[in-house]
This record gives sequence, structure tokens and C-alpha cells, in this order.
Amino acid sequence: MDSYMTPDFSDQKTLEKYSSAFTLSDMEIFIFPELLYPLVLANIMSPIIWKWREDPWFKDIDKKSFTYKANRIKQYIIHNYIFNLDLSTWGLTTKSKEFERFVGFFDMELLKQSNALFGYEGDKYYFDIDIRKHFGLDKYNSDIIPYWKTETVEAMTAFRYKDNFISGAGECVSLSTLYAAAMFIIGKVPLEKIFLIATPLHSQDFITEKEGLITNNRRIVTKKMWYNGTSLSEKARRALENEKVTIVSHISGHVHILYENATINKDAYDFFSAKLREFLFTELTDAVFMNFLRFKSKYKKLFQYRWECSGIERFIALEKMFEYEHSSRYNLSNETKNLLLKEIDCDEFQLSSIQGKIILNDIEEILCNCTGKNLKDVELEFLKHSGEIPGELISQMFSELSDFIFINPKIPSSEKNYITTLIPNISTDHTRDNIVGEINRFADKSELAGLTLYVYRQMDKIDWLPFVKASVERNPVCFTDLTGKANSEVYKILSEMPDQSIYDNSRLALPDEVWNFKRGDGIEKAILLADFIMQHDSSSELVIEIDNRKVILHSNRNDFQFKSQKNFSKTIRISGKEYRIS
Repeated sequence: MDSYMTPDFSDQKTLEKYSSAFTLSDMEIFIFPELLYPLVLANIMSPIIWKWREDPWFKDIDKKSFTYKANRIKQYIIHNYIFNLDLSTWGLTTKSKEFERFVGFFDMELLKQSNALFGYEGDKYYFDIDIRKHFGLDKYNSDIIPYWKTETVEAMTAFRYKDNFISGAGECVSLSTLYAAAMFIIGKVPLEKIFLIATPLHSQDFITEKEGLITNNRRIVTKKMWYNGTSLSEKARRALENEKVTIVSHISGHVHILYENATINKDAYDFFSAKLREFLFTELTDAVFMNFLRFKSKYKKLFQYRWECSGIERFIALEKMFEYEHSSRYNLSNETKNLLLKEIDCDEFQLSSIQGKIILNDIEEILCNCTGKNLKDVELEFLKHSGEIPGELISQMFSELSDFIFINPKIPSSEKNYITTLIPNISTDHTRDNIVGEINRFADKSELAGLTLYVYRQMDKIDWLPFVKASVERNPVCFTDLTGKANSEVYKILSEMPDQSIYDNSRLALPDEVWNFKRGDGIEKAILLADFIMQHDSSSELVIEIDNRKVILHSNRNDFQFKSQKNFSKTIRISGKEYRIS
């Protein structure tokens, strides 16, 4: 078992890791996968989700089934948080800047092979969607990439203060960690059953309760929903169908596609792998085949349906039946198909079979008797009823049908060097105070617990150096928006903002969080102004003196005074990229 040591910030890699615990960009999490689960724990430590339990929406939630809990949580998240992935929220950086930052301890050529924004071309999928145009990056030169910072639950909730937002918001990694925390706090799902899955373009949770459940941004997808052929399931399937899984993160640790060492418990990872593969496979039935035709609409035109009405056989094109689904409470499932047919206008039917179309009823009989048969045998039976349809087209359809009923996930190899690490004991029976206490007790002997305090911004328990570094070097939005203004103008703007942090107690917001949400404690405002001054004059020598409620920023020419509610006594000295805290 590895023992955890107090961070040595004279080591550049360690300093970058702990500094990344504040900004949590997608790239930082890729480089430092050990940062992902601390965000889950930081959200669990936060009072925000625990307050959800007081909402009437969750009344008597502990008495309900897992499915009921999951759906209530889903609806609450849909109502209170939107998906947000614009380029302006957290700003832009450059590939060259990020290369320079990480080149000393990460093989950047491997990064190019695994990260979409750095030229990853491992799947045809990325060519098809034109990755830079898809995210609005085509207007910039190819060196520009977004920061895409993963938000804490505080930042997600604070979006309601941002212009043009009326609720909380977050990107996909933020939503996955929010879901994980909510399923634990509200749904009482043990952390051992919650796995985070990261791909180059997406992040989802896989919860190993019952048949399994996948979170997809704000929504959830059960195994039945995974195969229902709807647009929701199509979007949910996209990442696992097309992308490699780069990280699987769990309370016991993580496994990474590139790193030989894995800290995840091997038994837990084997269980996850088996359970995910079970989720991603279903037997072929007539109902599943109908859902496939809904999913792959180009094959609908191959079929017609025979229906006997008043003793007379009538025929209707399958695509016409799907059209009627949209305006009916019934669908083409076995349970309601006849009710749907009764709603269809009589003149939509023909008395003779439609030339060039396969009669679906005959196929349904094949599918009802295909249990235990392999897909190739079913295809051969199918060809006997395909009439004039070219065999090549049927083979193509069965190839895509195979992909529909079984996805072989491209997850990291289980052949890793597994390292056992110490983790805090966190149970669904624990209160928030129990959990906060447990994480604090383990902070000096468990990297997971230690990093959690940094992600949580527990400034009275952690070293401020990584926070100051992150604030000055990776918060471009505030100084970009304020370009052209004098220091005194920026000070006036900050002074007129509410003296209210989005973080409670002894926790601090980053400059871009202050700027985006137009509020901040005096310490946060002083650091934002220091950030602005340094970006416009890197030769500045700045000192921030924090004396409980009084905060003064000393610059080369002026002093700027703010008020704080955080009760710290600190002195921060900033000179170029040299930071000293006392």
C-alpha cells in the first residue's frame, strides 16, 4: 500500500496537480485522473445537495425504490441545471501553452493520440463530426483550445447569477460528478456502486445497481431505454459506440488508458467491466428489432405490416406506422401495436401487399424463435423472406443490428500494475458531518482525501500556493472582458459587486467565478484585481495583505482596499510567476 505524503510543492508536477484541483479543466483531469473522484467527494461535502433532501420533491425518498429515486433525482437536475458547453464561460488557452506546462512529465505525443482537441484521430467519428467546427473552434487558429473547466456544485448552482441564465448549469463532467454525489446523498447508492466513465468528448456515470444505469448529461438511461431506439438513447450511446474510454474513476481509485499503474481495486474494476458488458448486450427479439428500425430509420422503408381487419387482410408501409407514433399515445410495441393500428386512417392501407417490401409479420415469427441462435443463422432465415431486397443490403442491416444489440466498450486494459491506496470510509449511513470529519482525518495519509480538500477549497486546511497559482495563470475570462480598462475602473466595478462569495465559510472562489457570477468576498476580489494587473504588466510586484475583515492589495502605484467575511490572516506576494504566501 502506498503511503501518502504531505505535498512537496518544490516538485513541479506535484504543484501542477494540486493547482489543477482548483481549475479542473478536461485536459488537467486527463493528465491527473486522480482529480476526478475528489470532485465527487467535494460535492458530497458541500451543504448544497444535502439541502435538496429538505425539498418537498424528495419527501419520503428513503422509502422509495431505486428506480423511483433515480427518476426523482433526474427530474430535479433537469429542472435546476442546464447543460452548458460554450467557449466563453471559462475562456480559451493554446495547445502550445499547455504543451509547455506539461511537457516535463507527460508524453505529449501520447496526448495527441488520446485527446480530441490535440489532434486525436483514433476514430472515424471525429472526422465525421469535424471536431473543431462542432465546438465552434473553427473561427480560431488551430492552436486555440477551450479550457472547459469542470464546475463544483457551488459554481454549477451559481450560474443563476450569470447573464442569460435562469438556473444552474454545467458541462458533462460537472453533471456526472453532480449525479454521482446526488445518487449517494439522495438515492443512498453506495459509492462502491458508482463508476465515472470519461471518453475524449464525454463523461458519464455507470451505476451498478440492478441491471445498471447510465447517466447522460442531465438524464438517465436504463438498460431498457438503451435499446429503445429513441433520440435520447442515440445520444447516450454515442460515446461508448464511437470513443475509447480514457478513464474509469471509482472511490477505490482510477484506471487510465495510458498509465501502467492503476489505483482502482482490481476486483471492483473486473466487476465494473463485466457489468458494463452485460448492460451493453441484449438478446434479439421482435421488440428489439422494431427499436432498431426506429434507431436506423433508413431500414424502415424495407418493410410493410399485414393487419387483418373485419376478416380482410390489409397492408401498410412501416414508415407510415412510425409517422402515426408521433401523434399517438400508442407505439409499435407488442402491447399497443393493435391500438395504434386502429387509429390509422383506412385509406393509408392497401388491400394488396406492397411490392418490394418485406412483410414484417413473417419476420416477427422468426425473431420470436431465435433464442439461442447466432445472428448469422437469423440472417439466413431472414433472407428467405427478403424477396427482391438485395442480399447485400440485408447483410449491411444485420451488421448494424449486431452493433445495436452489442457494444464492445473500448475500456482501459485490465492488465495494469495495481497499487493499493488508502481511502476514507464513507457510507450512506453517514451524515454530512461524519463524512467531512472522515475526509479531514484521512487528509494527511490519503491522497484522495487530501486532494478532496483542495477541490473543496478548504482554505483553512490547505496550502494556498496552488490556489494562487491557478488564480493568476488560468483565469483568462476576467481580464479578457476587462481589457482596456484602468486598474481604478476595475476596482470600481469590483467594489460595486455584492460582497458575497459563492462558497461558504473558509472557502474561496477563483477570479473567473467571481467575474462570471458578479459577486465575491474581498479576498476573491483582491486576487481578481491582482490577476488583471499581472496580465497587463507582468513586471508588477504585488502584495495582498489579509487581516481578518480587512484586505489591501498593494501594487506599484496604488493600494486597493476590500472587505472580507472569511477571517484569514495571510500575506500573498506575487512577482511574475513567483508566489509566496505567509
